[in-house]
Amino acid sequence: MADAAALPGLEHLNGLVRSVTTPEFADVTFHEVLARTALNHVPSASAMPFDWTVNPYRGCSHACVYCLHPDTAILMADGRTKPLREITVGDAVVGTRREGAYRRYVTATVGATWATRKRAYRVRLSDGTEVVASGDHRFLTERGWKFVQPSESGGQRPILTTNNRLLGYGTAGAGPVPEETTDFRVGYLSGMIRGDGMMLKREYRRARGGTYTAHRFRLALADREALDRSHAYLTAAGVTLREHAFSPASATRRQIDAIHSSRAADHEVISSIIQWPVDPSSEWSRGFLSGVFDAEGSCSRGILRISNKDQHMLLTIARSLRAHGFEYVTEPARENGVVSIRLLGGLLARRRFFDLTQPAITRKLNLVGAAVKTTAPLRVVAIEDVGETIDMIDITTTTGDFVANGVISHNCFARGTHEYLELDSGRDFDSQVIVKINVAEVLEKELRRGSWVHEPVMLGTNTDPYQRAEGRYRLMPGIIGALTESGTPFSILTKGTLLRRDLPLLTEAAKQVDVTLAMSIAVFDDALQHLIEPGTPTATARLETVRAAADAGFRVTVFLMPIIPHLTDSVAAIDDALTRIKAAGAVRVIYGALHLRPGAKQWFMQWLQREHPELVSSYLGLYPGASTTAPKAYRAWLAKRVRPLLRVHGLDGRAEDDHPRDTPVSGLAARAEARTAGVVVTSRGRAAASRAVSAGPVVPEPRLF
Repeated sequence: MADAAALPGLEHLNGLVRSVTTPEFADVTFHEVLARTALNHVPSASAMPFDWTVNPYRGCSHACVYCLHPDTAILMADGRTKPLREITVGDAVVGTRREGAYRRYVTATVGATWATRKRAYRVRLSDGTEVVASGDHRFLTERGWKFVQPSESGGQRPILTTNNRLLGYGTAGAGPVPEETTDFRVGYLSGMIRGDGMMLKREYRRARGGTYTAHRFRLALADREALDRSHAYLTAAGVTLREHAFSPASATRRQIDAIHSSRAADHEVISSIIQWPVDPSSEWSRGFLSGVFDAEGSCSRGILRISNKDQHMLLTIARSLRAHGFEYVTEPARENGVVSIRLLGGLLARRRFFDLTQPAITRKLNLVGAAVKTTAPLRVVAIEDVGETIDMIDITTTTGDFVANGVISHNCFARGTHEYLELDSGRDFDSQVIVKINVAEVLEKELRRGSWVHEPVMLGTNTDPYQRAEGRYRLMPGIIGALTESGTPFSILTKGTLLRRDLPLLTEAAKQVDVTLAMSIAVFDDALQHLIEPGTPTATARLETVRAAADAGFRVTVFLMPIIPHLTDSVAAIDDALTRIKAAGAVRVIYGALHLRPGAKQWFMQWLQREHPELVSSYLGLYPGASTTAPKAYRAWLAKRVRPLLRVHGLDGRAEDDHPRDTPVSGLAARAEARTAGVVVTSRGRAAASRAVSAGPVVPEPRLF
């Protein structure tokens, strides 16, 4: 919603269109402005090795509230689940989107993952579902999105109560999926082969007299996943198989492949495997349901059925379902004698069946397209303070939500900005982001001027162009297009994984102009990163972005900044960082020591006193009084430690001699390397950990609008 009163103290700024708060960004206010200029000229007195910048944002929404327990089960687009801790950028998950009168499950792509430590709360539902989340997490209820707890800042926001019912299907009765056992594999083969295989043992007369016994086994399937699983299980049991194309594809039918054997010994092994057990174990029944569903099951329009005409098969299907607590009905036989057993219990029962049995065929598990209808008893019965601070993870998706432990969960965004907003009023706004909504159009006009001489333009030296707000406003595609069309070379420095979204566009731009990319990564130890940079993507996520950019053909520089005395300056820490950077495909690393600006120093020292009190006296010696820069002796010591490692890893830039780059990033890299100037800390905010350490040099922006 828009709120003209949400910008206290900034009413004097020209170009203010509106101030916006949205459910997608909890406790962040976006101040949308019409910029008069887009190109910012760096003052001649500046030490920066470039003259022009573009900053679509003022402030940064990188900070995140980090919401869910790492073990939370996330529904993937292929119908399977994966623990939140295993989710990576680029994964396809299930989100939701309103289409007409209904909200439907749709495919969503993970754009970023985040991790930190937060106070934990357990949300318990009437069906037994539990979700552990932070107080700032939101779930979709029958009355809209609601937070777990009230805002710590005192602001008003909708919160969960015991009168609310969450939307989704829940996880009642669904425990962790057991590992595959021998009984599971035997049960799977029994269901699969008895359901869709051919076993033949027949005596034939020889033409010259006498008889012989023929043994034949064949399993022909259009779904490779089930065929491959069966092949693997049988091979592990000692069966020797051959494979051939059974039936070619046609306009109406997929290709069918087959595995087969004519050996008597193989036939005997398979026959022994699929014998009916006298007292089937729970694992055998679980495997049998998995195999027979792959062979003869279907899930269409929300109805799961398993069909067969053999009475013993039907009886075993029914017994196996009952053994695992499922309810079902047996439908009347069709004219051909086939009987279907239909699972009852709606989406919750189907999801529990899939999670329990883990069928091989992915296409049968697809939930995408189904309407979000809650029949499960998902009323909130308790919201409990766990009583401790724990590691938590959040993800960003293209739909703004995802399915966690069977309930619809919203992306969590910043309650406060990651970087201090250098506003003209001089006031600190911890949760205010200025967005130049017309920046691309203004930039396009400026680049068409006859006076523009196509000097290189740098993005990302003041505020990150790929901060999380870019996922909402999508300003960068227009900026990239304007620079490319005008023939202007440009460089991007970011710590945001959202860069991957625009790699196809940047690849096309690089065919016409010089495009240089750099990624800023300061801390590679996850625990320390959670404390110092709780609002930024993890080092792993950023390295994956480096790899994606390198794979797209870019020669990526990584800014190892800042190196923090006594915390990230050991040989082991630096060597580990450089090893991972090299493996990601970067070609150069620029490093620098921690730089503490006035106004930020006190907050960093408070953080240090709280987290590492044993280092306070050392830091008072390194940064005495009003000193902001690490002493020359420390910087020289750091250079002697880092430079040999850069050479060993081939990241000192020497390999780039054959690839000169007259661009802002390369110039900035050279200047930074020569001065080992470190990184500027620019914070006056209240959260020292996320404000005190900035991962990129800051350039003055003399003219905002």
